[in-house]
Amino acid sequence: MHHVAAALDRLSELAASPTVATLAAAFEAAGHELALVGGPVRDAFLGRATNDLDFTTDATPDEILAIVKPIAEAHWDIGRQFGTIGAKVAGETVEITTYRADTYDGASRKPEVVFGDSIEGDLVRRDFTVNALALRLPRLELVDPSGGVEDLIAGVLRTPSAPEVSFGDDPLRMMRAARFASQLGFSVASEAVEAMTALAPEIERISAERVRDELAKLLSTASPVRGIRLLVDSGIADRVLPELPALRLERDEHHRHKDVYEHSLTVLEQAIDYEVSRGVLASPDLVVRLAALLHDIGKPRTRRFEAGGAVTFHHHDAVGAKLARKRLRALRFDNDTVDAVARLIELHLRFFGYTDGAWSDSAVRRYVRDAGSVDQLERLHILSRADVTTRNRRKADMLSFAYDDLEHRIAELASQEELAAVRPELDGAQIMALLGISPGPVVGEAYRFLLELRLDEGPIGEDAARERLLAWWAQRGA
Repeated sequence: MHHVAAALDRLSELAASPTVATLAAAFEAAGHELALVGGPVRDAFLGRATNDLDFTTDATPDEILAIVKPIAEAHWDIGRQFGTIGAKVAGETVEITTYRADTYDGASRKPEVVFGDSIEGDLVRRDFTVNALALRLPRLELVDPSGGVEDLIAGVLRTPSAPEVSFGDDPLRMMRAARFASQLGFSVASEAVEAMTALAPEIERISAERVRDELAKLLSTASPVRGIRLLVDSGIADRVLPELPALRLERDEHHRHKDVYEHSLTVLEQAIDYEVSRGVLASPDLVVRLAALLHDIGKPRTRRFEAGGAVTFHHHDAVGAKLARKRLRALRFDNDTVDAVARLIELHLRFFGYTDGAWSDSAVRRYVRDAGSVDQLERLHILSRADVTTRNRRKADMLSFAYDDLEHRIAELASQEELAAVRPELDGAQIMALLGISPGPVVGEAYRFLLELRLDEGPIGEDAARERLLAWWAQRGA
């Protein structure tokens, strides 16, 4: 933990930067207060890089606009009803918000924005004490009304007001607790965890879009498992992602199958390690992480106890893909993300067939074709490798070597025949011309015949494709 003196040095450096200094001077000249608030101040204490510059002021939104217009390259008032003005100053994007004193109406729990008159009043209505820190500018005075510095040093997330009040005001803060626990590596104060557990049903007041965004932020942290456990243990996951806690199947007395919940968390951790170490995808990759977390959610629905005590989960890949699609749609994830995650879950067992016997070239081509894009193939590589959590070293090594072999064969085939774009040798127009037919279902049938041929035999050249298609057409006519 970086001590306070080092943090203040960092903050004074930040205050001297062109963007902050320009804003501080302009607000002072206009007779208004300005303070750097929240994340940048917290991150200075943690020695972390600052991403967003957030400010708070006693100026109203109209007054903020009047002050920033002459010094900003651009400005916008997209959050004006909440008192927030955005601007680009000296090349950096900033947000400046009028002091708030929210009141919530009991029925809808929607904040009614009431502007406040003091920075202390604004800070104590924020989510956690570690985010309720401000640095007054230009005089560099730290404002910490709720003991945030002590909590930063202790690595604890606490709410500035009683957690029941804070979480009651905005139940999404319970999910933010899980996200910050992962992002900062902090523990959540026991009274806050108790309040999360008691108020878990309140999360249902929050729109699916806000829940989705918070879940995505949690999964995008370097190690999300701490936050995920908190959501599951508090009962919040039962309401926003019920398929996850459902993985905690009671183990059969012979321990014939492993704990699916713990396995899924391990797969997520391993997938993140592969995602980072392989470096092919832009990291964090939300699709990989959602697929890793949810890849086995079809297991509870498909579990059967067979004679002799064996446990099976037949078709849990297909069932899981359906469940994931339904849940991610309910959470308003975009269609591309939903499709990509569901497809990976559907394909996540395919590789295990590779270890049972040598695959033909055509099976390798199909694996690549079914994955889809280059990114999706890389995600499938990551998920398949991460799905090996056995403690049996020999078995783990065998699976790892088998996957190395599969990747090697994909690379070899790709170099031979541009595998990534597997298409038949003839396109729709050529098929219609050769067979003398008009557009319709038969063209698709002929196209699929040529695609199967291409997958089974590799490139055979246009002439051979024409001959084979004519032979198929004659036979089909017969």
